[in-house]
Amino acid sequence: MVHRLQFHAMGSGILACVDNGSDQPPVELMDVPAWFEEWEQSLSRFRTDSELSRVNQAGSQPMPVSPVLWDVFQSALAAEDFTDGLVTPTVLDAMLGAGYSSDFASLPRQQDAPTGTQSTVRPLNLVQWDPAAHTLQLPADIHLDFGGIAKGWAAGQAVSRLQEVGSVLMNCGGDIAVSGPLLDGSPWEIGVYQPFDRESDYAEMLYFHTACGVASSATDRRRWLQGNQLRHHIIDPRTSMPAQSDVVSATVVAPTAVEAEAAAKSILIQGSLDGLNWLEANPALAGLLILEDGQMLYSQKIIEYL
Repeated sequence: MVHRLQFHAMGSGILACVDNGSDQPPVELMDVPAWFEEWEQSLSRFRTDSELSRVNQAGSQPMPVSPVLWDVFQSALAAEDFTDGLVTPTVLDAMLGAGYSSDFASLPRQQDAPTGTQSTVRPLNLVQWDPAAHTLQLPADIHLDFGGIAKGWAAGQAVSRLQEVGSVLMNCGGDIAVSGPLLDGSPWEIGVYQPFDRESDYAEMLYFHTACGVASSATDRRRWLQGNQLRHHIIDPRTSMPAQSDVVSATVVAPTAVEAEAAAKSILIQGSLDGLNWLEANPALAGLLILEDGQMLYSQKIIEYL
């Protein structure tokens, strides 16, 4: 039997599902919200007392960090390398400049036009890190926001902790980790939302028999006006502005949720032509793209999951 637990964390809805072959849920399922609270206290840019906020405010001083923050930082390094710099946590100042200054639930949907110059996104390799001491040292003009990488990491961590008690699916605001098939061998089913109409039928259904990560990156929900300019939360590091793309939603299947998250965001930033070509050039990935005009594009490998 599949047992579900839903709660809110990391600015998103969280869904934990465990198939343990019993009418009673595993006791470990009730521990999941506490795990996320611990991770969010380390990784949230919206909490002024979080570990990440202290690192961002350190003023170019080396800061020792916890194993959680260190691990997510290493995941962010890998994501930046994997996407040729299109997915990086150094976008925080650019996001603030675009108006994404608070948790989206409390963010004003109509904002004044910005004043001053837009911050420039800098490469993550300008951050100094010491693998022996587990310290990070940020230049004065770089501040970090782990965003979706943190959610993908959390999904994978939760699955690794829960899979001893059954088959597991973790959905962290669209960043999903799956441990394998349900106990009877049937697949987990995951729906891909219709952009701008999330109450209607899914645009597509995906089916998963193996351990993997799935993530969707989309610009239809977290949108606001800054002056008379429509903004969203996905920054293109090449322009330091919200990405201008014909892709409104990209869904990717990858070996891990972190890789799926990074790939989906990279594809959305690149746009449909370059994004689909990049997707097809990575044999470990599968995906589908939904464009602003409603057209859907499928990679060859995604057929395995339809």
